Amino acid sequence: MLELLESRSQTLATCESLTAGGVAARLADIPGASAVLQGGLVTYSAALKVLLAGVDRDLITRYGVMSAECAQAMAAGARKACRTDWAVSLTGVAGPGPADGRAAGDVYIAVAGPTSASSAVQLYQWPNLTRGQVRENSVRAALRLLLSVLSTV
Repeated sequence: MLELLESRSQTLATCESLTAGGVAARLADIPGASAVLQGGLVTYSAALKVLLAGVDRDLITRYGVMSAECAQAMAAGARKACRTDWAVSLTGVAGPGPADGRAAGDVYIAVAGPTSASSAVQLYQWPNLTRGQVRENSVRAALRLLLSVLSTV
């Protein structure tokens, strides 16, 4: 994936809530990642989603931080804040219990690219998994979704 982005001279950022930087860390483990990975935002709180990723407060009030709408806004905001071509975002409930009306294991992942056609959002549900398993599955799913979107444009 990083090679594909590098061949296109494109850059990437992350905006992570429940994974707290896990996607950025996984990407940074790859030699040469700095040619593509510009950085990431860890926006665990709603306040930082607004402040750093530019998520509209009204959107959060209307849909909640664990929603497709918030995930999309986080990805778009990370692209803008980090001045990148692409961004991937994650928001959800790692567990062990539910939060804000969402079940443990519910995770929204979004990708924002240079055009609206290069964007996607997906709900993943991993009930009955440990907090660590939900977070690890989320990191893997984010990388798969990003690669899937990149491969179609």
